[in-house]
Amino acid sequence: MKKLLLSLALSVAALLPVVPAQAATEGIAWDKAPDVTNDLPALQTGAKLFVNYCLGCHSAAYMRYNRLRDIGLTEQQIKDNLLFTTDKVGDTMKAAIDAKQAKDWFGANPPDLTLVARSRAGHGGTGADYLYTFLRTFYRDPNQATGWNNLAFPNVGMPHALWQLQGEREPVFEKVSEHGHDVQVFKGWKQVSPGTMSPTEYDAAVASLVGYLQWMAEPAQKTRVRVGVWVLLFLLGFTVIAWRLNAAFWKDVK
Repeated sequence: MKKLLLSLALSVAALLPVVPAQAATEGIAWDKAPDVTNDLPALQTGAKLFVNYCLGCHSAAYMRYNRLRDIGLTEQQIKDNLLFTTDKVGDTMKAAIDAKQAKDWFGANPPDLTLVARSRAGHGGTGADYLYTFLRTFYRDPNQATGWNNLAFPNVGMPHALWQLQGEREPVFEKVSEHGHDVQVFKGWKQVSPGTMSPTEYDAAVASLVGYLQWMAEPAQKTRVRVGVWVLLFLLGFTVIAWRLNAAFWKDVK
């Protein structure tokens, strides 16, 4: 029996994926993303940024335009301001780029972003934290095919879609000695050319975009939490009633 259990354990271990030890240390620490999922104006700003800057390459194939009414937009506002890739407000958010061209240009089709705020959670924080950091840590890199690189996702195959808003920056590193070896430690940013937004305005815009991606990944998340609280309160009250009822039924039983 022991040999059988040992054999099964070794078989399961052999099927598990091997993760390189350095994988957990790639990129920089993620910043905490502001929670704007209850801020309707911020979500509307995020939806506009998503349509203007992301939807050209990335689809949100599980989200329909008319669902944006849940964040306070009217159907006419959606038609007038957000319908660039379709004529019907009931259609899903499909990318404008041709799939074959995207593969030729970037080496692969840009991923669908409907659930990206949930799928990107990891050891560094939530998916929102990752996206908030990722969208704020692009820098020029002439060695990359796109001309851009990213500190949160080194060697990313995506260009900086928001560079006109943020401007161009260079990361500043400092050489320090650790255990007898010199390593480069990230210390901050040097602004090479200004964008149309100040750093504070850009961070707020990214927070709105990330908040929208959070909402899009689960539009009913706030309702789910609210309903869950009421269900727990109901169960608590029902437990008290059931306990007292049980005591009343058995009080005369000896």
